[in-house]
Amino acid sequence: MTVDRRTFGKAAFAAGVAVLAERTMAASPPGGEARNVVLVHGLFADGSSWSEVIPLLQARGLTVTSVQNPLTTLEEAVDAARRVLDRQDGPTVLAGHSFSGMIVTEAGVHPNVSALVYVAARAPDAGEDYTALAARFPAPPASAGILFDGDEGRLSEAAFLRDFAGDLPEARARALFAVQQPFRRALLAGRTTQAAWRTKPSYYAVSTEDRTINPDLQRFMAKRMGARTIELKSSHVSLISHPRAIAGLILEAAGRR
Repeated sequence: MTVDRRTFGKAAFAAGVAVLAERTMAASPPGGEARNVVLVHGLFADGSSWSEVIPLLQARGLTVTSVQNPLTTLEEAVDAARRVLDRQDGPTVLAGHSFSGMIVTEAGVHPNVSALVYVAARAPDAGEDYTALAARFPAPPASAGILFDGDEGRLSEAAFLRDFAGDLPEARARALFAVQQPFRRALLAGRTTQAAWRTKPSYYAVSTEDRTINPDLQRFMAKRMGARTIELKSSHVSLISHPRAIAGLILEAAGRR
């Protein structure tokens, strides 16, 4: 059988397009509505900090997992999130509060992740020195309340009640303080190597009354990533004081609104 040059050229072009399409599909995040949500907590907290949001998401049929962030090193924290992401059975929204925005930014490139949600969270670029970025804005009051006991850091009770959870009833804030998890110094030295928000749809909830991460820094990061952004008159813990708004943003990221 004789194949002329034109026929061969068309066949080669079609084959090339098919290979390119296959590679593109393999590299693309899963589409459609998300079935799962993975939540990650930040400093001065544990996985229960999402307890007000979780039932609202479950009521909409989503499978929800709150990662217990080890707060040791960024690498170990990212690994903990990746192990949870590995178990998800389809498109998954990855949401992080506060420091765990670092984890969302790094682990969010996982193929199961369809969208990212940042709640008053850090959102560095790949390799960026977050401390230097934050230094471009006035220091938030909570920074002065961090105490170290050797290698472990935590927030003082006064700073926790005033600067971290200032818009919660005192009894609720004290209960959260009681379960505060210490973090290791090494955690703060970590830098992301990837920026998932450059390739994944991103959403950001700014806390306008935040005394833990400067609200203008939050706005800067949200604008830089081109995130769909909402602003809440809230302390740093909007996931507790405004759970319906935060759940609503996650549902939007999941394609369920």
